[in-house]
Amino acid sequence: MSETIEIVFKGERKDIYANPMQFPFKVGDYAIVEADKGEDLGMVNQLDPLHYKKKKDAPMKNILRKPLTQDMENYHQNREKEKLAFGVCKKKIEQCALPMKLVDVEYQFDGNKITFYFTADKRVDFRLLVRELAAEYRVRIELRQIGVRDEAKRVSGYSVCGRRLCCSLFLKEFEPITTQSAKDQMLPLNPQKLSGVCGRLMCCLNFEREFYANELKRFPPLESAIKTPKGFGRVEKVDVFKDELMIKLDEGDYEKFSLAEIIPFVENKTQEN
Repeated sequence: MSETIEIVFKGERKDIYANPMQFPFKVGDYAIVEADKGEDLGMVNQLDPLHYKKKKDAPMKNILRKPLTQDMENYHQNREKEKLAFGVCKKKIEQCALPMKLVDVEYQFDGNKITFYFTADKRVDFRLLVRELAAEYRVRIELRQIGVRDEAKRVSGYSVCGRRLCCSLFLKEFEPITTQSAKDQMLPLNPQKLSGVCGRLMCCLNFEREFYANELKRFPPLESAIKTPKGFGRVEKVDVFKDELMIKLDEGDYEKFSLAEIIPFVENKTQEN
C-alpha cells in the first residue's frame, strides 16, 4: 500500500493523494497531482493522514511528480492570471446584472480549467456568464457557489483575538454552532461579539464547550434556589475558574460565595429531603 499525503491548494482546498512512486516529501514541499482531465499543483500539508475516514472508501488520485523550476514559474504566473480573470469576471457579472458576489478565482495548474467562486443569497442562473467566460478563455469554466463561511476560509484574515481565522488555519470541516454554545459558557448573547468576520457564530465557541459542560456539573444550576451562609437565594452566575457563585439573596442583595461554602448547604438540604 502506497503512502497517502494531504495536499493543500489555493483557498485552503485540501485533498488526499496516493504516492505510488514513493517520492520523498516533507511538509511545505510542492507536488504535481492528478486532477480532473489534467494536472494540478499544491503544497504538502500533512504526511500519512490515515485518520481521514471520509477518504477511506473514496477513489484516490495520485501524486505524479515533484515540480521543476519551470513548473513553479508557471504556478506563479497562474496566480497573476487569476487577478486579471477576477476583474474580467466581475465586469461580466455587472453586465449580466447577476445577483452574485465574486469571491475568488483559481486556475488549475495546467491551465485547462478555471474555477470562479462566488456567494449569493439564492440560486443564480449563470449559464450566460459561463458561455461568455468560456468564449473569453477557451478553457473549461466552473462557477461554484459557496457559503459565507467558505468565503472566509478561502479569503482568510484575522479574528478579534488577533490570530488567523480558525477555518483557514486548521479546521478541516465546519461544525454546527448554536447560541447554546455561548449560553453554556455564560457569554453575553451579543451577536456583534459572538460573530466572526463571516457574520456567523464564531467556530471557537465550540472549542471549550465540553470543558464548561463538565465544570458546570460541579455547580448548582443557574436560577436554582439554594441555602447560603447568609440565608436563601438563587444562583445568578458562576465562575468556573475561581470556583465562585454570585447569589441573589431573598433580601435582594447580591453576594459572592465560594463553591466550598455552598456545597455543604446543598448536601445538607439533599439529605433533609
